[in-house]
Amino acid sequence: MDNIVITRMTEEDICEIAELDKLCFKVSWSEKSFRDEMQNKLAVYFTAKKDGECIGYAGFWNVSGEGGITNIAVLPEYRRMGVGTALVSALVREAEKLCLDILTLEVRKSNFAAQGLYNSFGFDIIGERKRYYSDNGEDAFIMTKELKRR
Repeated sequence: MDNIVITRMTEEDICEIAELDKLCFKVSWSEKSFRDEMQNKLAVYFTAKKDGECIGYAGFWNVSGEGGITNIAVLPEYRRMGVGTALVSALVREAEKLCLDILTLEVRKSNFAAQGLYNSFGFDIIGERKRYYSDNGEDAFIMTKELKRR
């Protein structure tokens, strides 16, 4: 994970992040969606950069003391190199700093790599959402992590 820097997402990152999102997800967010997120006072987003290039991002919404993780994405060529771990770590640290009680996310039942990553941070499967994903109707696991208050 040499030369990987995790920072808060900025307006300048949006074009690059929207392109990254297209490479990572079948149903991707538009530039407008990311611009709207940057204006959303509940949203917290981080980017992972290598040599100034955005190679990943992650974010959550802070709603009523809970963090709802929206997306975690890493370019395919940078997966399994610690980038996702660094992004999830940044989300957890920020959520703890904000004194949130839990972080929650949905993950595809078939995405064993992501489930393993989340599990390594102490996320537990607490339920499932049937036909959650619009691209193929796949079910999702709901995973949560209780947070330590600082």
